[in-house]
Formats: sequence, C-alpha cells, structure tokens
Amino acid sequence: MKRAVLNATGLLVALFAVFPVFWMISTSFKPNREIFSSTPQPVPREPTLQHYREILTGNLIPGVTFTDFFVNSLLVAAATVLVSGLIALLAATAVARFRFRLRTSFLIMLLVVQMIPLEALVIPLFFMIQRLGLYNTLPSLILTYIGFSLPFAVWMLRGFVAAVPKELEEAAAIDGANRAQTFWRILLPLVAPGLVATSIFSFIVAWNELIFALTFINDQSRYTLPVAMTFFFGRDDTAWGSVMAASTLLTLPVMIFFIAVQRRIVSGLVAGAVKG
Repeated sequence: MKRAVLNATGLLVALFAVFPVFWMISTSFKPNREIFSSTPQPVPREPTLQHYREILTGNLIPGVTFTDFFVNSLLVAAATVLVSGLIALLAATAVARFRFRLRTSFLIMLLVVQMIPLEALVIPLFFMIQRLGLYNTLPSLILTYIGFSLPFAVWMLRGFVAAVPKELEEAAAIDGANRAQTFWRILLPLVAPGLVATSIFSFIVAWNELIFALTFINDQSRYTLPVAMTFFFGRDDTAWGSVMAASTLLTLPVMIFFIAVQRRIVSGLVAGAVKG
C-alpha cells in the first residue's frame, strides 16, 4: 500500500510537470480557430503545420530567419558548455585535491555568488562588457553565461572529484603514468557523470536566458532564440500558434542533449572506474 501511494504521488507530480509541455506541443499544431476557441481542446481536431511553416520560412525581421537565431543560440550554448566544463573540472580538482590558503573562503564564495539575483548584475556587467569592447557580440553572452555556470559547476564537480579514491591515482603513478595521464585516464572517467550534469545546467542557462541577451546585443541579426521569441508578442495581439511552435523548437535541442547524455548521468563511479 505504501509503495502504491508513493507511485501514485510520483505519477501525479510527473503529470503536473509534463502537462504544460504537452499543451505547448498540442497548441503548436492547432489552427487559430481552435487556439482561440472558448472550449479547450487538448488534442487538435484538424492538425496543421501552418505555424511551423510561418516561423521557418518567413523572416521575423528583414533579412534574418529563424535559423539564424537558432545558430546564434547554438554557438553561444556550445561555447558556454565546453569552456565552463573545462574550467570547472580543473578548478574542482584543485579545490578537492590541494590544500591552500583561503580554500574554505573560496568555497563559501561559490555559494554566496549563487544567492545574488542575476537581474542585479545587469548594469555593472553592461558597463564591463562595454569597456572590454564586446558590446553587441556573441562573446559577451558567452563570457557572461560562463560566469553564471561556474559556481554551480565547481561546487558540484568538487564532490565527484573528492569521492574518487586517491589510491587509484597513486596506483596509476606507480604504473608509470604522469599527472596528465592520471587526470585523463583515471580522474576524468570517474567524474564524467558530474561533468555531464553540470553541462546540462550550463546548456540550459545559455539556451534559455533572455535578459542579458536582450541587453548586450543590439544587432537584431545576432539575437538568440529567446530574444527572437519576443517578436511574436505584439501590442494588440499575440501569435500564440507561432509562439508555441517556436517554443517547441526551442525545447527540442535541450531534450536531444539530455537524451544523448542521460547514460552518463545515471552511470555511477564504479562504471567510470571500470572504463578508466
């Protein structure tokens, strides 16, 4: 009975979380008369690809297509994941393996930084980006998102690195492996699950962020997808069909990325040790 209650509760929570996604996808295939119907229709009676054709073949602004915004978001997200993952892994290894002055203060600062509302940093970061000469460029977003992702990534990876027995590294050293070989062949496979989890977090941060992308970029051809979504919201009306279709396409890369790396998330440290 206890297990049945827990399973039923978990199912209700899952349905509550999945329903908005289901409604988004369903609405993207509905014609406008069904979207604005006074009677809610969970499943479209007359499915249509009209909204997808409008956003994929039309120009949201003169000379710029939805694909251009998609490529901008993909470049920013990919660069953020790669750079933040590498820096976080090296920093987490240093924090977990070495003892140095102000080490505890550094760890505390990682937590403190995450408590600061991101909106409070818009103005100071804007002036900083201007002084660096990066205003209206995609690298300005990449640097900003890397800064947002690093505290969480370093803190999370530190636990994975600390959980790796030092005896494995010592055994590799005895067998003749140098520090670089020990890092890539022993430590990296063991912390891969944590690295993948932090990469998903970094990818979502860079893929969905709107405020900084709207503030740091003035050239419309360099807008990312979240900023491009604002073009569907007018003063008098909103193209809800296009909004839902664009939102569905915006969600797909995150889902594909998660599905591609989900094995690494659920794999344990023992699996990594065997592969190493």
